[in-house]
Amino acid sequence: MTTFIMTGRYSAEALKQISSVRTTKASKIIQECGGKLVAAYATMGKRDLLAIVEFPGVSEAIKASVALNKALGIAFSTVPAITIEDFDKLVGGKA
Repeated sequence: MTTFIMTGRYSAEALKQISSVRTTKASKIIQECGGKLVAAYATMGKRDLLAIVEFPGVSEAIKASVALNKALGIAFSTVPAITIEDFDKLVGGKA
């Protein structure tokens, strides 16, 4: 599984529908797309939400991102992520 960071912004209409039911629906959509919600956070600033999710690949992440937008009115930006340790192994030189 690949880790992805999803940041979301509520539409004006989506703000009116904030609820724990919608949070459960979002988790279900992620699962239906082959993923797993690892953690989710409400944030302040340019983005309203941050989710750490795992998917088998990019196709599943894209499918979930679009499905979440359609179902919930939340526009997501989705990017792959790796741990710093893995990043260092990939691109770090010897010290």
